[in-house]
Formats: sequence, C-alpha cells, structure tokens
Amino acid sequence: MGFLTIPGLITGLVVILIVLGAGLAFGGVLFSPGALNAQAGALVGGVASHAEFTGRCSACHAFFWQSATMADRCVVCHTDVAAQQADPLSLHGSLLKKNSHLTCRTCHPDHRGASASLTDLSKADIAHDIFGYSLLAHPKKADSSPFTCGDCHVNAYGSTFDQAVCIDCHQQIKADFMLTHQQVYGNACLACHDGIDTYGHSFDHEKVAFPLTGMHTQLDCATCHKGARNLGDLQSTPQNCNACHAKDDAHKGQLGTDCAACHTTSGWAPATFDHAKSKFPLTGAHTTLECTRCHLHNEFIAIDTACYACHARDDAHDGQLGSLCATCHTTNAWSPSTFDHGKSKFPLAGTHSSLPCSDCHPDKTFAPLDTACYSCHARDDAHNGQFGTSCDACHTTTAWLPASFDHSKSGFPLTGAHTSLPCSACHPNDMFSPLDTTCFSCHARDDDHNGQFGTDCGTCHSTTAWLPASFDHSRIGFPLTGAHASVGCSGCHTGGGFSGLSTICASCHADPAFHAGLFTGMSCDQCHNTSVWVPAQYNQPHPNACTEVACVGHEGATCRDCHTLNLMSATCLKCHDSNNPGDGDD
Repeated sequence: MGFLTIPGLITGLVVILIVLGAGLAFGGVLFSPGALNAQAGALVGGVASHAEFTGRCSACHAFFWQSATMADRCVVCHTDVAAQQADPLSLHGSLLKKNSHLTCRTCHPDHRGASASLTDLSKADIAHDIFGYSLLAHPKKADSSPFTCGDCHVNAYGSTFDQAVCIDCHQQIKADFMLTHQQVYGNACLACHDGIDTYGHSFDHEKVAFPLTGMHTQLDCATCHKGARNLGDLQSTPQNCNACHAKDDAHKGQLGTDCAACHTTSGWAPATFDHAKSKFPLTGAHTTLECTRCHLHNEFIAIDTACYACHARDDAHDGQLGSLCATCHTTNAWSPSTFDHGKSKFPLAGTHSSLPCSDCHPDKTFAPLDTACYSCHARDDAHNGQFGTSCDACHTTTAWLPASFDHSKSGFPLTGAHTSLPCSACHPNDMFSPLDTTCFSCHARDDDHNGQFGTDCGTCHSTTAWLPASFDHSRIGFPLTGAHASVGCSGCHTGGGFSGLSTICASCHADPAFHAGLFTGMSCDQCHNTSVWVPAQYNQPHPNACTEVACVGHEGATCRDCHTLNLMSATCLKCHDSNNPGDGDD
C-alpha cells in the first residue's frame, strides 16, 4: 500500500496525465473500438466519409466535462438533419416524435469497419406512411414470418428504393400473376402501389379520362375496378354512371342512364333535375316540394300532369267543380282563389264580391246551388216572408238599405209627405202584408176630430200636409159664404166639436146689446148677411112706435141712423141737427 503515500499518489497522477496526453496526441488510436466507415459520399462538413476523421476523435466525441453531446456534434456537419428534427413530417422529425430516446448513433453506428453500413433502423419505429408507402399490406412475409427493414431495404436506406425487391417477393407469392402483371404494367411497382391495398392510392386519376371528384375520391379502387387484373381491365372500366349505379337507381331506369343529368358526385341528394325542360315546369309552391311528394313509388315517367292526379285528396269541393284546379287556383297557394264568378250563372256584385266563399257555400257545397236570394237570406228577412222570396225586387247587392221598393206598383202609391217617411213609420213591427191602407189605420192617433168625420181623412186632407184642409162645407148643408169663408175652423168649431152642431146664427153669434132683446127668436140672416154685420137690412114692418108721419121719407136709412145707442132709443138729431150729439129720447 506504498502507493498511498504522498510520493506514490504523485507518481500515479503523473502516469494518468501521460496516458491522457498520449491519447490526445495520437488521436485516440490507442482507444479506437474499430475502423470508421470509409464509403465515400457527398461532401458533408468538408469530408466525404467518416474515415477522414480517423485520429480526430474530438470531431465527433465530446469530453465528459463538456455540455455538448455527440448528437450536437453530428448536426454541426449534417445541417439538413438539424432542420428535419424540427419538422415532425420529415424522416428525422417523425423518428424523434415516436422515439424520443433515440440518438444519432442508435440508427447510425460506426467503428464497425470501413465497409460496414452506417444505417441500422432495427431499433427505430419508423412512421412509414409519411414517406408514401404504408406497411399495412405487409404484416408478414410469404412464409408468415414478420418483416424486417432489411427484407425490403436489402442494400441501403437511400432515397432510391430498388423495386426489384417487390418483384422478387411477390413472385414467391403468386408467380403466374406476377408474370402477366409485369408484362402489362412493367416493373415500376411504386407508380401504382403504396402498400395500402391491391392497387394503391397514389395513382393519379386526374391524369386519365375519369378524374375523381366528390365521394368518388373516398372509394377503394376495387369498388369500381372489380376483378381487374391487368391494365386492359382497368382501362376498359365503363365510365358511364349507370355501369356502377344501376343497382342504386331509384328511378328504375325511367329517367335513362345519365345520372349526371340530375346528380353530382357530392351525393345523390339534392338532385338538380331541371323540371323546366320537362313537360311540367315547376312554379310556385311546387318548386319547394320533395320529389317523392309527386312521384310516389318512384314513378317518374308517364305521370299524369293534371292537377287532379295529385290533388284529388285535397279537393275541398268534392268534385263538384270538376278536376281543372287551375281554373280557380294557382301554384302559389290554394287561397286566394281566382274563380271568376262573372263567368258563372251568378256574377258577384256589390257586397257579394267581398264575401269569403264559405259564406255562401257552407259545408263546401258548390254545385248545384240555388241562386235565389232567399236561399241564403231567409235568415235575414225582416219581412218574415210577407213579400215573398224575391229580395232583389226591393234591395240591391250594395246594401239592404236604402231599399228601392216601388210603392206605386202596390195598392198604396206614396205621395206627398208619405214619400219621405221611413218604412217603419207605417210598418211597425215589420208588418208589411196584409196591411190596412185606410188613413185612419195609421192616423187615428192624429185625429183632431175625434172620429166625428169618420175615418176617411182624404175627404179633407191631402198627403202633402194636414193643413190647409180642403173640407167642402157646401156638402153638409152649411155652405161658407162671405166672412165665413175666411174664418178658421176653430172659429166656429170650438172645443173640437164638428158634427151635430147647430147651424143657426145665434149658436155662434150671441144677441148684441144693440138689439136690446127685441129680436129674440129671430134669425140673424133676416137682417144681416155673411159679408158684414153692418149695414143691416131690416126688411120687416117697422114697429108701431114709429108713426107713419115720423117714418115717411126715411127709406134707405139704416137702423143706426136713428138708433144710435140701441134699438130701444131713437133720435132725429143725428140727421137733423149736426150739433146734437144724438143722445136724446124720442
């Protein structure tokens, strides 16, 4: 244990330094595990192969005290790899994404000899799909053993794949097929195959006469190229829709075989059939209907285009107006209807034109229909059938009122004030027939005569007005003459009395004081007339009080010439002495 002494430790340290120095001085030759790869390639980092780094270990290897790693030194030269590591879709980026534990020398070991391969992917899980070739169709070899990278990448992992490997392998599986296949398609397997299915997805359909669009792009090749085993089979695949879609034809061949006339590759629906080019262009509400609404049971041709073929079930008229719906309706909507009543036997006028159909056609009854007014308006008849059922004899379709009943055609023509009266004034309680046409039937309440002249008002009155009346006094034995003719009726007929009245003068004209009671019992007309009271004409012998001498020469004198105060007194002085006031006694 003498080396544990201070001199011994110093000696050991010197030896270690000598060994390390020698390693650095001689390029690590003393410690190399084997020769470096000497296969020349493109210049990378100034060298064509790793062998040119022989003796310069530090070019790739870092000392343990340094922070840089060997992988860091790799990308100093391999700058393209550094860029790939940042891209998960690149080779190295995808490797690191799936294998975070990998380092450069995991897949690229060296010091295995000058001619040994620099690539060994057996320890890496490569995302083969991103390089254009999936391994889905290659789970096992022909002998059922699993594939290794070297089975396909026989010589190297370069950018160019030797497709002869494909041929050699598949000839072992099916030699007779491969012989024909190679003769037809050649040896460029990757031109069509990508390892996913029989034909591959990398074939560019855009470069042939049938570009794939819509849902066609999602189909497997075998869906359209059934049983194709050579290029001839592929190229002879029918390109018309019906060749593939006859089984899908909901129209059962009724619309021909050109599916593209109505459908696109995006989907069967919505279809783009142009009905405008058919015998039945779609308009109005028809344009928004689904095909199956009119084409029941997928029937498309030889369809009856008459409205009633579809709308018999919708016929609110129950066939009463025939089957030509378009006569009254449009494709926009059932209502409003365009039925032209003017062309029917009952043209609409006045308020009839604004009524909804159901007002006159209850229970959707349209034909035959009674067109008489009363068939609808019996419930409106204010006359309760008294005038019959011909409403239009008095009324118009404009309104019930005013009515135009022609009273002149009845047994009671209207004249005078009667013409301006409302019907109800004479027809209370809507009574119209039979009706008493005598004046008194209406005017009994207006009779100022209290029935004394009977009930025939027209004898004295006219329809113009009650007054003036035209009573003919000469017809009752008391003709009106003189001043009587201008006296109002009430002047003689006081208290409303008209019949049974006395016709003697004294019944109206009381004996005046002037008579002094001398003529009691005498009739006024013995001295007076109806024109005026005075002068009176006394035509009887003068009373005895008047002597013949006194009365001689007084012919023509009036009573008041001598009798200035009354008949019981007389004076001569009125005539014979003008200054005498005439108030003396005889």
